[in-house]
Amino acid sequence: MAGVRKRIPNSRPGGSHLLLTNRTVNPPKKRFKLEARHLVFLVVGLGVGFGVMSVINSIWMSSRVYTPFERQEDDLVKYDMSKFWGTYRPQVYMGMKTKSPQSLVTGLMWLQQYENYRTDLPLRHTCEQGDKLLRYGWLAHDGGRFGIQDIVERDFVLRTEFVKRDGGDNGGDWTWRITGRSQNDGNPIALSLFFYAATDGQGSIASVISEGKNGKQLTEIQGETMELGKFVIKFPSELSGKQGLYHTVTAKSEGLHKIKDTALRKMQATKAKRKNQDKLFYFLGDTPNRSDPPNTKSDVIFYQVTFELPFEIEIVFESTSFQNRRDTLAGPKFTSLLASIKDKFDKKFEKKFPLKDKGYGPEEIQFAKAALSNMLGGIGHFYGHSLVQSEYQNNPVKYWDSHLLTAVPSRSFFPRGFLWDEGFHQLLVSKWDRSLSEEIIQSWLGMVNIEGWIPREQILGDEARSKVPSEFVVQHNTNANPPTLFLAIESIIEAFNVDTITKKDREFLKKIYPRLKAWYNWFNTTQAGKQPFTYRWRGRTADSDTELNPKTLTSGLDDYPRASHPSDDERHVDLRCWMAFASDTMAKIAVVVHPEIPAEAEKYAATHRLLTDNELLKELHWSSDMGLFSDYGNHTDRVFLVRRTFQNPQPGQPPTTRTVRVEKQTPKLQFVNSYGYVSLFPFLLQILEPDSDQLNQILQDMRGDDNLLWTHYGLRSLSKRDSMYMKRNTEHDPPYWRGQIWININFLAVRALKHYSTVDGPFAGQAQELYKALRKNLVQNLFEQYSKTGYLWENYNDINGKGQGSHPFTGWSALVVLIMSEQY
Repeated sequence: MAGVRKRIPNSRPGGSHLLLTNRTVNPPKKRFKLEARHLVFLVVGLGVGFGVMSVINSIWMSSRVYTPFERQEDDLVKYDMSKFWGTYRPQVYMGMKTKSPQSLVTGLMWLQQYENYRTDLPLRHTCEQGDKLLRYGWLAHDGGRFGIQDIVERDFVLRTEFVKRDGGDNGGDWTWRITGRSQNDGNPIALSLFFYAATDGQGSIASVISEGKNGKQLTEIQGETMELGKFVIKFPSELSGKQGLYHTVTAKSEGLHKIKDTALRKMQATKAKRKNQDKLFYFLGDTPNRSDPPNTKSDVIFYQVTFELPFEIEIVFESTSFQNRRDTLAGPKFTSLLASIKDKFDKKFEKKFPLKDKGYGPEEIQFAKAALSNMLGGIGHFYGHSLVQSEYQNNPVKYWDSHLLTAVPSRSFFPRGFLWDEGFHQLLVSKWDRSLSEEIIQSWLGMVNIEGWIPREQILGDEARSKVPSEFVVQHNTNANPPTLFLAIESIIEAFNVDTITKKDREFLKKIYPRLKAWYNWFNTTQAGKQPFTYRWRGRTADSDTELNPKTLTSGLDDYPRASHPSDDERHVDLRCWMAFASDTMAKIAVVVHPEIPAEAEKYAATHRLLTDNELLKELHWSSDMGLFSDYGNHTDRVFLVRRTFQNPQPGQPPTTRTVRVEKQTPKLQFVNSYGYVSLFPFLLQILEPDSDQLNQILQDMRGDDNLLWTHYGLRSLSKRDSMYMKRNTEHDPPYWRGQIWININFLAVRALKHYSTVDGPFAGQAQELYKALRKNLVQNLFEQYSKTGYLWENYNDINGKGQGSHPFTGWSALVVLIMSEQY
């Protein structure tokens, strides 16, 4: 029988201990004598116990990287069915889908006929810079109901227009109109359009073939999916323009990313006379010798129609659930509705962005509309999972399957979600359609895992993954990205009327606050520096011998020069400033979400005060020798790329050569002293006091010497005097953030100049002068480059202002609209 338990009072009031007494019912047993064998058993037992606990802990820790913050049943978002359908496939020249995990997708391809192509057929489908189109992009797009896009080839122009109409329970109806006109006054042009509808692993579609004037042709596609119910896609029986041939084929595809390959697999060719010459005509048809590949998951129906330009064709989608439809959205009805919605778009644009009042003319206003429209038309819906890895895993694992609604940076080169870009995107989108922006922000925050981490690139689904080099697919949970979503959220909060905040506004903040809190805490625990009140970007490669300066991709500034030898001693001034900004936004949200708990907001406000303490900021990051804010770390600027010869490990093979980094000076802990965008961050995020000597220094340096940052086209990313200016980072990597002009940082600069020109301080006049000059330079150059090339660009040359990098860059370069309208 167990010993009787007797309570012994604790010295603390109300406390107690439990003690076993020696009073027992049975005679006392012999005292246990510890022997060597017992000690061995004890040690082994403890070792096994600790080993088991270690394994359990490792399994638990490894699972955290792919565990959602909480259940994602509704992904934080209740979808607005009026925006259920959209041009959510920005990676194709023209395509639509729904916000469904396995959506029905529609798309367009085209091919110029009667050309004897020597290599691969130039079948246009996905946006490719290699297609070398003279121009393509949205001229008008409201983010929901309509869009007008021109696609300019060398000899002809395609215009794609769409209009949506609400009705029924499944997102309503929509119609496409595609027109073509020649830019070649000589030879007639024959063009084949290939419209397709495809399933994505669920649902069914079937062709309806009817007899027409030109024989049998596809007149309808009938189908049904889980989200859409029953629907029909209608094709015209007669076309305007000189009509040619119809073809249709039903096929199987491995997935949406293989639709073009499926079309090419079904393509056949026949000889045709064209001006007394033998030319080839390409058409879709069943090819007995080319079987469908295994593991197909998509049913695809292609509709090919061929005619000479000019032409016009309309394709109509109708939802069966729309039962009180009065007429088909086609012909004059389409024209009338398109004109009405376009007129509303123009009026809304002028109300939101009153550019006439700013002195801009019709061409500049049309440029601004195109910039906004390309941002809105570049919004994509993706579904799938990322591949992620933590230090507890030897191989990548799957993140959970999730939706993502995001504006992509570039339809041709970056058709996926980027965390650092999205905050800048939503600065513009939120000014146009706040509910759409809030939906996108909530969608991104649905990616927060239980650790509070968000993968910085979202590569969801086969279509997105097919455009990404393998080395960038896996995301590591130690790596951050600038928390720019706080920029957009701060902008949205400023649009609230704090005294009369609506229930809807409060609900939005309540939804996002727990996830923002987890994300913010993740930054403060994983990206903290070695020294108190400092921060350090993770993800740099310390042992690289090929990079002139190891990249810091996680900062968003990629190859911008940091400490030459990555170490735990680094402290990064830009990350500190981002966290100062985030702390202030968190405090503002907490006031709304938890007004009954003042301490909730105060803890963030206190952090904000500490991180914006100008004296502490100077102590940690001000380089007195150079007179600039700087990173700190193990550094030397005496590093060079040199081509060296190495013995070939393969016997009998000649030596190999490659470029390696050579150090001609031993690094030491010091300020990095590169002058560029990073040096400006305390100014860019408005952390400096208006009377700060450091602010005065920054304003003087900004325009004081054309060899520093100032150009006629915007602020360059790195001073021309810097040893890294326009230097390659490896033999294969050209400079990226080493002199080029980037619009997102220039937007922050004009925003900061506007701020410092309007607050009391001795440098307000100087800030105002710089503001006017920089704003004028940016707007003028982007407009001129768009007029010359037809595109917004990823970045701009600091010597001649020319657009460069990926194009069209539908992302943060569109912030020019806010710069023009002076909305910061």
